Amino acid sequence: MSTKLLIGLDGHSSGERALAFGQDLAKAIGNCELLIVYVIEWSPYSFQTPEENAERHKRREEEIVTATDRVMTPALAALEAAGVTASGIVRHGNVADTLDRIARENGADQIVVGRSTEGGLSTRIFGSSTANLVMHASVPVTVVN
Repeated sequence: MSTKLLIGLDGHSSGERALAFGQDLAKAIGNCELLIVYVIEWSPYSFQTPEENAERHKRREEEIVTATDRVMTPALAALEAAGVTASGIVRHGNVADTLDRIARENGADQIVVGRSTEGGLSTRIFGSSTANLVMHASVPVTVVN
């Protein structure tokens, strides 16, 4: 039976630490698959004109392409070079809810995320996302310092 770990990336050093921990854990476990997930924080609550909504959808698609190119593709390439089996997903949504939903949908045994050490707004966003994930996730969560 294979173990599946979901690794949450955030585009910062905290995501890199979570990825490194997940890689080491996968090697220690042996028969392990990593599911790398990058969530672009996105609120569905917005009152806009139809033209603004069309532009918003276009912007969402551009953000997915950018996140895939800048974050996901390099992470997957590094894991492949290290001999670790991995796949990736980029989505929009609430970080904690989306990571938990993807974990459930894909049968993940555990979620691994990094504790953010970035300053300013990202600390508040990712810190609260990590806390919400730890409190509400349907599978065990490991937070890497």
